[in-house]
Amino acid sequence: MEATKEVTAPVSTTPSAPQLHVSPGPHLAAKGFSTRRMMLDVLVALVPVLVASIVIFKWMAVKQLAVSVLGCMAAEFIFTAARRRKPTLNDLSAVVTGVLLAMSLPGTSPWFVTLIAAFAAMGLGKFIFGGLGHNIFNPAMVGRAFAMMAFTGALAAGGYVDATSGGVVSQATPMTAWQMNHHVTSPLALLLGNTNGSLGETSAIACLIGGLYLLIRRTAAWQIPVGVIAATIVFGLMDTSRETLAAGSILVSGQWSHLWSFMLEEWTVAHHLLGGAVLFGAFFIATDPVSSPLTPKGRF
Repeated sequence: MEATKEVTAPVSTTPSAPQLHVSPGPHLAAKGFSTRRMMLDVLVALVPVLVASIVIFKWMAVKQLAVSVLGCMAAEFIFTAARRRKPTLNDLSAVVTGVLLAMSLPGTSPWFVTLIAAFAAMGLGKFIFGGLGHNIFNPAMVGRAFAMMAFTGALAAGGYVDATSGGVVSQATPMTAWQMNHHVTSPLALLLGNTNGSLGETSAIACLIGGLYLLIRRTAAWQIPVGVIAATIVFGLMDTSRETLAAGSILVSGQWSHLWSFMLEEWTVAHHLLGGAVLFGAFFIATDPVSSPLTPKGRF
């Protein structure tokens, strides 16, 4: 009988490479930087916006915050239990979604609209894709869009106004006032927030303070808000070319005292930046770590 020859496999001298663990975003490269810490940073950055909304809209803001945050937390618990997974309330992502959703709604929004929007945000915006890190859209904005389509009357321009209440909610929003009768809101009022609108969009200075905190903490990529603001300026100049040329001629002529009077009569680029939800969206919505681009060029 012919002897069998034993063949041994060559032994590799190359050290085995460590296993690569691939998981969905948000991808945290910094040591000790967790999802919970990121969400805490966002909540701290939102404090100026929350304070401004409560000062301006008072109990309306408190009501929206309570319903939205509790609704998102309840939806998180229900959906994780339905999928037989561990509760993820400790990462605070549901709280952040609830706060962002509340700040995107008017103070006059009915409580049931806010509650339905909260469940839509968590269900359609987050868990339908597999949970945190798998969503392709900002969950809070999914809830806002769903509420806008389902309850158009409550969230349309007329829904922001409550003539029976005092304060800013009895007035039209700055953009509606401009569209309807060419009434120009003072840039100072837009900066401080003494205007009607969604809870988080009225005070530009509060959004700037919170946004700068996110950039300093490196929780948000600076390219995203810079890109949003730059695009707003470019398109704002295109929309207000006549007003921009007029303002430029005032500056060239040295009549600086007339510039403020001009801005009280004409809609300018400053109104585009300070009015509406540009700054709130630039710092708190577009910078969502899951749904935003990963590369610096993509963020711009």
